[in-house]
Amino acid sequence: MLTVLAGGVGAARFLRGLLRVVPPERVTAVVNVGDDVTLHGLRICPDLDSITYTLAGLVHPVQQWGRADERFTVRDELTRLGDAPWFTLGDRDLALHLHRTGRLAAGATLSAVTADVARAHGLGLTLLPVTDDPVTTRIRTVDGRDLHFQEWWVRERAGADVAAVTFAGADAATPAPGVVEALATAEAVLVAPSNPVVSIGPVLAVPGVTAALAATPAPVVGVSPVIGGRVVRGMADRLLPAVGAVTSAAGVARWYGARRDGGLLDGWVIDTADAADLAELADLPLRTAATDTLMDDPDVAAALARTCLAVAGVTP
Repeated sequence: MLTVLAGGVGAARFLRGLLRVVPPERVTAVVNVGDDVTLHGLRICPDLDSITYTLAGLVHPVQQWGRADERFTVRDELTRLGDAPWFTLGDRDLALHLHRTGRLAAGATLSAVTADVARAHGLGLTLLPVTDDPVTTRIRTVDGRDLHFQEWWVRERAGADVAAVTFAGADAATPAPGVVEALATAEAVLVAPSNPVVSIGPVLAVPGVTAALAATPAPVVGVSPVIGGRVVRGMADRLLPAVGAVTSAAGVARWYGARRDGGLLDGWVIDTADAADLAELADLPLRTAATDTLMDDPDVAAALARTCLAVAGVTP
């Protein structure tokens, strides 16, 4: 089994490539829930949903989140009523949030609802939220405000400078059923090219996850989210300095750290545009490789997955 630490568009594209290389029943994705937000009384899970829509072939082809061929009747009516929604939800997307919220209110766990949604969309892999407990990524701004991540990122368009990032509720959370087992029994653990701070960070913040990663006999191989010294999508370059990391392929690897030295990684895959960074990592006990990591083309994503498996020493 291959276990992927996942969050956001980068993880969705990476998983799409990985599933071209190995059968879906061989893959488990452990997914960030720190971005989750409740709006209009509905539980919204952006990372779980982006992965689901991408793998089901339903994602919007340009923005890479939300549904393709979407309608916005509810949003337009809310606007007419004066609600002025800042987090856009399409009508088909709302159906999923209504379903999830109703199931949770009836006593189902998030992991159980996620498994049902994955089956309904024909996904063959195992999709696991890292925890069934509420964990919320909070952004403390330089001007002294404490914001939900979605308020900072979507409502304010990441305009405020970041002083700190915290994960409210993480200390009291426990891994969802199957998460620790997926790490302990994996052939390899792959860290998707997701935002290190707000996609992978909340996963690692759940007690028990880091310990399971430290103890697993499987190699842990990550993919850099930086290409050519720049973040491809999102706002990692606004967040990495807030946690003391450099926005470069080498800088992210150093922030994760080598597992032999108490960090996360055994291997690190970067883009060919950053090949010079490999020399900067010579002092770290990491197996490394450089390849094309821009996953606009699913074939490139598949080739990247093969490279990761080769670095991990795992046969596809």
